[in-house]
Amino acid sequence: MKKILFLVTLLVMGVSLAFAEEADGGAAIKFDKTTHDFGKFSEKQPVVSCEFKFTNIGDAPLVIHQAVASCGCTVPEYTQEPILPGKSGIIKVTYNGAGKYPGHFKKSITLRTNAKTEMVRIYITGEMEAKDKDDKDAK
Repeated sequence: MKKILFLVTLLVMGVSLAFAEEADGGAAIKFDKTTHDFGKFSEKQPVVSCEFKFTNIGDAPLVIHQAVASCGCTVPEYTQEPILPGKSGIIKVTYNGAGKYPGHFKKSITLRTNAKTEMVRIYITGEMEAKDKDDKDAK
């Protein structure tokens, strides 16, 4: 009997905790897109940039604590102020292919936030074409 009472108590506590976490609310981040494809670009102009727009769809201010790129050739810049519920922010990502081998690339940017999903990843991809390929195409 004590075991049954103990198990029922654990079950009730677990269900209560689950409902309490759902009711908490908080910040929530939603991106218009999570991947940007630069397509093909020349090694002669190796620096390309894009922007990722996001919205706080939660009910508390959203704060981005950190944005870390998977490579030193990729630099993220992000909105520093808290984003109020219903408002939007921008993450600008710049890829610098100078000194890198031409070809396809895929880089990730990991965001650490105060949102329900604390870590989010966005991606950039593209193909840098060699300088001499451009010269051959021009002839």
